[in-house]
Amino acid sequence: MASNTAPTFSQRCIRAFRHRWHDERDSQRACPPELVKRLAERVAASERRHTGEVQICVEASLPLSYAFSHWSTAQAVHQRALSQFSKLRVWDTAANNGVLIYVQLLERQIDIVADRGLNAHVSPQQWQAVIGRMREHFRREAFEGGLTEALAEVSALLVRHFPAPDGSENANELRDQPVVM
Repeated sequence: MASNTAPTFSQRCIRAFRHRWHDERDSQRACPPELVKRLAERVAASERRHTGEVQICVEASLPLSYAFSHWSTAQAVHQRALSQFSKLRVWDTAANNGVLIYVQLLERQIDIVADRGLNAHVSPQQWQAVIGRMREHFRREAFEGGLTEALAEVSALLVRHFPAPDGSENANELRDQPVVM
């Protein structure tokens, strides 16, 4: 199925069927508690350097409404990332500089959704380059390495455009722990 081509009815059925059989246990295998803990520590360390908020979300499968939709797989994953950006309230930061790193395991898709404050400074091509480097790690089955590198790159962008003020406490507006579902 081409990435921007609407799937046929039978392709949608197959995609929905595949997604029906994957759940949170698959996400927990890819992102076990020890890794969740390490990533949460890295997010917290990152957020001490800037005023932005970073949320990581790892999801095994798409809900059936997305999996069976008329969207291409890439579009369905992007729509789900936008939904999670809203649901997890990443858009609701004081400086409009929240970032969601979204990983859809079954489709092997990655999306980064940034709020308008940061997107005013970062081009879509820059985000695609970060995703491309993450994807290379994932191809080598270096899941932690890919997430860590993406977090480092997102952090560098936030430090450049939204540095933490010297000597002041930075409010933590979102939980640091990745969402694994």
